[in-house]
Parts: sequence; C-alpha cells; structure tokens
Amino acid sequence: MFYYLAQTLMQASAGTAWESRLSGLRLFRYITFRTAGAAVTALMLGLLFGPRVIDWLKELSFGQNYRDRAEVAGNLTGREPRKMGTPTMGGLLIVMTLNVTTLLWAQWNALVVLTLLSVMVLAALGFYDDYTKIIKASGGGAKSDVKLWVQGALALTIGLYLWHLPSTSKLISDVMVPFYKRPILTGAGLVGLAITMLTIIGSSNAVNLTDGLDGLAIGCTLIVSFVFLILTYLAGNVKTAGYLQIPYVSGAGELTVFCAAMIGAGMGFLWFNCHPAQVFMGDTGSLALGGALGIIAVLIHQPLVLVIAGGVFVMEALSVILQTGYFKYTRRRFGTGRRLFLMAPIHHHFEKKNWHESQVVMRFYILCVLCAVLALSSLKIR
Repeated sequence: MFYYLAQTLMQASAGTAWESRLSGLRLFRYITFRTAGAAVTALMLGLLFGPRVIDWLKELSFGQNYRDRAEVAGNLTGREPRKMGTPTMGGLLIVMTLNVTTLLWAQWNALVVLTLLSVMVLAALGFYDDYTKIIKASGGGAKSDVKLWVQGALALTIGLYLWHLPSTSKLISDVMVPFYKRPILTGAGLVGLAITMLTIIGSSNAVNLTDGLDGLAIGCTLIVSFVFLILTYLAGNVKTAGYLQIPYVSGAGELTVFCAAMIGAGMGFLWFNCHPAQVFMGDTGSLALGGALGIIAVLIHQPLVLVIAGGVFVMEALSVILQTGYFKYTRRRFGTGRRLFLMAPIHHHFEKKNWHESQVVMRFYILCVLCAVLALSSLKIR
C-alpha cells in the first residue's frame, strides 16, 4: 500500500512545486527500504497489540487448560502448574501482524498474494485445532487425518497452480538441489509436485511439533526466516541470481518484504513467549509459520534448502517418526513397545535428561544458527 501511495503522489506532483518536496518518496521503490520498514512495523505492532491480544484470549478463556499429550506420556508434571491456564492461540497475533505489515509494505504480486492466502488457510486450520482442544479440554484437537487432508489439498493446489502457469512452471518441473548449479531433473513435473507437497506439509507439521517449549518454535522460525530473507532477495534480483548461479524468479524479491514482516512479527511475539511464556502460539501460529516457510522455499525454487536451514525442525519431526515407528515395530516383534528416545519430540528427550527448559531452547537455537550458516553456504559452494 505504501508503495502504491508513494507512486501515486509522485505522479500527481510531477511538474509541480511539490515534486522536489516529495522526491524522498522514491525510497519506497527500493525493496531494501521496504524490507526494513516491514520488519520495524511488524515488531512495533506485535509489541503494541501483544498485551491486548493476551488479555482478550484470557477473557475468552482461550487458555491451555489441559495437559499436553506429550507431558502426559512423559510424565512431565514439574512444569504443569505454570503452563496450565496460559493463553494459547497467540498465533493470531503473529498472523494478523504478518498479513497487515506485508500488505502495507510489499508490492502485491501473485507470489505475495499466494503466500498470504496460504498462511490464512493454515492459520484457520490451526485455529480450528486449538479451539477443538479447548472445547474438549483434553488436548485432543482435530483429527490428524483432517489436518493432513487440508494441508495436502492446499499444497496440491499451490503445486498445480505454479505448474500450470508458463512463468512459474519450472518451479515444479525442474528439480533443484543444494550445492548444484543446474537442475538435476528437468521436465519432471510429477516429481516436482511431490517435492512441493512434501515441503509444505512437512514444514508445517515440523514447526508444529517443535512448538513445545517456551520460545523454541518461534525462535527457530526467526533464524530460518532470516535465511530466506536473504535467499528471496537474491532470487528476485536478476544480477545477483546470475552471478551466484541460482534460479532467478521474477517477483520473488517482494517475498523479502514478507520474510521481514515474519521476522518482525516473530520478534514481537517472542517478547511475550520467552520463558516463562505469557502466551503460546498454538497450532494457529505453528501450522501457518511452518507452511509459510515451505511455500517460500518452493516459490524461490529452493525447497530442499529448507531441509538444511530448518535442520532443527527436521530433527524434531524425525524423532517423532522414528520413535513411533520403532515402538510399533518392537511391539509387533517382541510384544512390548520400546523407545529410541526417552520422549519425543526430541526436545522433551533432553528435558527428561534433566536439561532445564531454557537450556534446551538456547542450545537448539545454536544448532539452528549452524544449520542456517550451512544453508547460506550453498550459495557459493556449487
């Protein structure tokens, strides 16, 4: 909106005495300026409306008045009194701040609109899941197959839409992998479609699984978002993309503004979500943020870079898959289910090893930074 308003004012003032006075509005043409503006705006909105949203959630009794299923399974009773009753659905603050800020500072191209609409769909799905948990007061939430069907339908729609358009079809039909200059497969639409769906669904659920400790999911999301802020800017600039020999995607530069808004909104939320948390994002936030990362990775033709940058999310998801699979296998084989970890997702494993919650979070941040550096190194090691 600011970009269009600035352009309108500059055109209207052309040839008048106001032209020189309004020349500063040219700054809105630059993605870097609007990126900085989006980050600051989202942070300020988050800090301003955070207390109001928390009080509103308390008034509606939208609190976590149930024990998390992971806590029940792992008998993590030591932290129950503090976490019980904490407002959830704080993801509403993130999503609203993210969307408003992006609309204010970005140029509204197809990639930006597609990303914003997808975030809204996933946030609505997460809201339904959180609301179901609160109504049932048992933490049961929506059925997992319902969530997977909605996520799958959304991911399939995005994949088919991109594949259908001539300008974006190569985002699906050509398969890129990190550390390689050129596609390893071309004209492989079905393979690319499968990778697209796995990226979006997997990322959305992986962030959701990571959301179990104060500040863990949002902090890691901030780090990964910074990686994609850099990647989207480079992918949207034909000169830098050509120099680094990465895929150039027309319009991807505006996703840099989206990433900046996500960083600002995330920092604003982390202010209230750090230990001891005043609010939880719930599935409303985690499904939306995870899906956004997956969608952005697809839109800049780097879906597999997300596997590296989001290494902590991958580790969390794999720990659940391995734990569940091994337990079922050993129960069939030996009659009694066995565990690979003391508890899954893996952040609870370290809690069971007597790591303090803050220790787990900070050490996972360090791992996430290392993964981010490795992902960014793929720009030059090709």
